[in-house]
Amino acid sequence: MENTHLKFLVESKVPFLRGVLEPYGAVDYADPEDITPGRVRDVDAMIVRTRTHAGEALLGGSRCSFVATATIGTDHIDAPWCAAHGIAVANAPGCNAPAVAQYVLGSVAALHPGPLAGLVLGVVGVGHVGSIVARWGRSLGMRVMECDPPRERAEGGDGWCSLADIAREADVITFHTPLTSSGPDATFHLAGEEFFASLRRRPVVVNAARGAVVDTPALVAALDSGLVGAAVIDCWEGEPAISPELLQRAAVATPHIAGYSREGKWRASQMAVDAVAAHFGLPHIVLPGDAPAPTPDAVTEAAVRASYNPLEADTPALRSDPSAFERLRNGYALRAELREG
Repeated sequence: MENTHLKFLVESKVPFLRGVLEPYGAVDYADPEDITPGRVRDVDAMIVRTRTHAGEALLGGSRCSFVATATIGTDHIDAPWCAAHGIAVANAPGCNAPAVAQYVLGSVAALHPGPLAGLVLGVVGVGHVGSIVARWGRSLGMRVMECDPPRERAEGGDGWCSLADIAREADVITFHTPLTSSGPDATFHLAGEEFFASLRRRPVVVNAARGAVVDTPALVAALDSGLVGAAVIDCWEGEPAISPELLQRAAVATPHIAGYSREGKWRASQMAVDAVAAHFGLPHIVLPGDAPAPTPDAVTEAAVRASYNPLEADTPALRSDPSAFERLRNGYALRAELREG
């Protein structure tokens, strides 16, 4: 199939896609700030990231029938509006889960000079990312507490913990929930003033989920009061205009790059292209490069410490110039995932 009537718009920062869709239609590559209503008016499909907000303001009046985001999260897409206007949406669940798990455990290791074995790890949200964090934590000898009310209700069984249990017992608390603002499991400001007041062990608090899962002023106050021992922040409220107070106080501060492994980006782009091909009835398209190896079931502490340390370059770079948040994120040198079993 060549030179069809299809037209694709691809966000230029999505890797591995140059030349991939050209056999099946015209392709327009655009920086996020250049993706405007006029530019998308005559496109059939878009492949974007979180910096492109897909809803009525962008897509109203366009002929676009499909939006693929090369990300896990979809809070930048107005899914109800898209559904009501015949626009299908696809994301890339789990694409960067091993990279985020690497980031979390690498950050904890960087802040904890002693052995990780014996620490209590509280995982809030046990989906694609949280499941790997929990599994690897156990392989490192940590006691893992898992909190996921939707899964607990759906699956039942033993072994689930409440957020209150984790607040009382955990040495490390890491969030891996989607960002939702309504319903019984709303996660907006899940870690807020009440949560921080309930902490008992001065834990390390990690946010590599969505910025607004954590209430920024409440976390700053908890750090100042000693309720929180240290903060690891990759996802920020209001980014790229991040809180200078939290940046100053966070032990680890990075520009939303926890999932930025080469393998994770390859998976995300492949999943986006798979979704586009399925929607339009195109042949299976394989991206250039080697497909990632399976995620290991277990890792060693030595491998974690050798694999990634956010204090070496990523945190100093953001501290030195917080206004460069987007430049640091867009120009990030993709790292290799943690591979040792």
